[in-house]
Amino acid sequence: MARAVFRCYAELNDFLSPGRRQRDIELEHAPEAPLRHLIETLGIPRTEVELILVNGVSVGLDRRLAEGDRVSLYPLFEALDVSPELRLRTHPLRDPRFLADAHLGKLARYLRLLGFDARFENDCGDQTLVQVARAEHRILLTRDRALLMRRELTHGCYIRAGSPWNQLEGLIRRLDLGRLLRPFTRCMRCNGVLASVDKGAVVGQLPSRVRDAFDLFWRCEGCAQVYWRGSHYQRLQRRVAELRALTPCRASLYKLSL
Repeated sequence: MARAVFRCYAELNDFLSPGRRQRDIELEHAPEAPLRHLIETLGIPRTEVELILVNGVSVGLDRRLAEGDRVSLYPLFEALDVSPELRLRTHPLRDPRFLADAHLGKLARYLRLLGFDARFENDCGDQTLVQVARAEHRILLTRDRALLMRRELTHGCYIRAGSPWNQLEGLIRRLDLGRLLRPFTRCMRCNGVLASVDKGAVVGQLPSRVRDAFDLFWRCEGCAQVYWRGSHYQRLQRRVAELRALTPCRASLYKLSL
């Protein structure tokens, strides 16, 4: 057996027991064990790790450790330029598409409100979730840590406890999504794309109070749900403006020990 020292930074500490947070962790391991295995031994999904330094040198998940190696683990760096280093995902998803698991339906609806392609699956198994995420190049959103540890999953994000709106704010900060918002362009019900439509084409679907008060309408190309800028529109616009103004959560927090 060999020994290595690990140090986790920022929110990666959330996955550790209280006694291991914000401090060096000595880990005994088999020399042939790859880093991906040792990271998950600590309880950290590898999809949460973006940069690994071993003795100050950036390495990948298949690296084997020697006696006395020091390992630094950093979380997703979407908000920080680490291009000189070895990122574990060579091409971050800059037009992100999401897949939310069964417990995150409201978060998926809020992402659709902001214009993101957010698929929601309520009744499929873990293996199907992973397969869909890979096949459709989606970021899997889940509160299931073990699901994120599946080897075949390439992009995933652990969603912390809180209200769906707070979860949305945290995701926008973490992945630096503020500049990518395209609000009111997707159907919150089915995730389809909205297109403007003549009032005459949808007048039969409108309540009389809406038919008399509004002239601009949008219809989902998927489920045909009709939308208009009702009394809640101004409130939603203010909330979207607040989300656009969110600053990335880590650009000013990290100083890499190179």
